[in-house]
Amino acid sequence: MSAKVVLVTGATGHIGQVVAKRLALDFEHLALHYFRNKKDADHLVSELKEAGKNAFAFQSDLTTEEGAARLVKMVLDRFGRLDVLVNMPGDIKTKPWDELNQEDWESIFRSNLESAYFCLKQTLPAMRRQKWGRVINIGFHLVEHLGSFPGVMPYAVAKTGLLILTRTAAVAEVGNGITVNMVSPGLLEGGVLPTYAKLKPGQVGKPEEVAEAIAFLASEKAGGITGTNLLVAGTWKM
Repeated sequence: MSAKVVLVTGATGHIGQVVAKRLALDFEHLALHYFRNKKDADHLVSELKEAGKNAFAFQSDLTTEEGAARLVKMVLDRFGRLDVLVNMPGDIKTKPWDELNQEDWESIFRSNLESAYFCLKQTLPAMRRQKWGRVINIGFHLVEHLGSFPGVMPYAVAKTGLLILTRTAAVAEVGNGITVNMVSPGLLEGGVLPTYAKLKPGQVGKPEEVAEAIAFLASEKAGGITGTNLLVAGTWKM
């Protein structure tokens, strides 16, 4: 695994930083994407370099296909290959369903679904040439629960679409040695919905637990797992 290259999108986010540090335990070469937060990206790169890793930060807007193509090209130009893609989650907005406007829908879809699709599409040619690849998309714990989501409806719809994308790509790429999976966190410590006081033990997870699931799916050991949705949510909403 020492020659393989990992790309983590949204690596400066709350979960993204934990994921990048965990993957650095298994991989030597790490491409870390950021959009606006250059300070945190540079700090994360410095941490990983101090640990002896070959890390580099890349800026791009992934809500357009051009931005995704630019990012993947920069990674390939610098590292020469791309083996693991981790599509971290995009924006989430809490808003009553009957007050949503066009921009609400479009912004959530662009950051959570379209960005992952564009990055996957741009990454596949390199993985196909290598006959090896791992793609891990980040969903959310109720992605397969087709119920009512009055407060986060665009996010729930986008993540359901991401699961369909995950399974479609998994079937299409199985013959190329590429696995495509989803990891779906529940409520996490430090997340955007801090209602911990009313929850029981086992209902609030840690970003490190999500990172461990991603690390496993990115490994050689997970070669027979594709098209799956791995819940990392304890008993939250069970």
